[in-house]
Amino acid sequence: MYYAMLTLLLIAVFSIPFLWMLSASFKTQVEILASNRWLAFSAGFDNYLMVFRDYNFLGFIQNSLIVAIASTLGALALGLPAAYAIARHRMNYFSLTILTAKILPGITYLVPWYILFNKLHLVDTYAALVLSHMVIGLPFIMWVMIPFFESFPAEVEESSWMDGCSKIGTFARIVLPVSAPGIVTSSLLAFIFSWNNFMFSLILSGEKTKPLPLAVFNFISGTSIEWGALMAAACIITLPVLIISLTMQKYIVSGLSAGAVKG
Repeated sequence: MYYAMLTLLLIAVFSIPFLWMLSASFKTQVEILASNRWLAFSAGFDNYLMVFRDYNFLGFIQNSLIVAIASTLGALALGLPAAYAIARHRMNYFSLTILTAKILPGITYLVPWYILFNKLHLVDTYAALVLSHMVIGLPFIMWVMIPFFESFPAEVEESSWMDGCSKIGTFARIVLPVSAPGIVTSSLLAFIFSWNNFMFSLILSGEKTKPLPLAVFNFISGTSIEWGALMAAACIITLPVLIISLTMQKYIVSGLSAGAVKG
């Protein structure tokens, strides 16, 4: 009973800001700023219509989707074979390097990335954003997948080789399907990181590639803040992450717990 009450209390504490943001997205500017009307409001979709009609939010959504999907697929394409090689050949020193890259704060890479991309004239391009997001997503995917590959029986691979299957074929047809929970978990978390990333986008993007986290600046000016539209935009940004977290929760938990047990 005690743990249930504590859980409900924590859920309430963490839910209140989101619920306030959701309710404010349907209010007018006057209702949001009125301290005596924080519960009463006339529901309407004007803020959401303003976001898409006046601020080109579909373009920002497109940019975020391109960067998040491309960076996740790129990290999977490089990270899965690398994690498999590290696991099979017991290259523990590479694991330490991956852990170091994983725990370093993202701002550590920001200045070198900007200098490099500026020299290559890649600032305000999808390539710069995709590569910078892969710097975080790639080590994370490798770190999650190494325990899965280490737990895979080597005898199964040897049997497939004896049956004439190549090493690449064994990896693609046998190892990867068995490791699907880890792949789903790592790819979803890498996608969420890219979708929510603000710091890299602030420095490396521009008008052509501005993603959703930066779009909130459109509602802030030197003289006023469009609070209703800002809250509506924040809800739109949060919605995909919320849907992924709720619908894929069991896969994320099972993938992380399986990797921890197997590792």
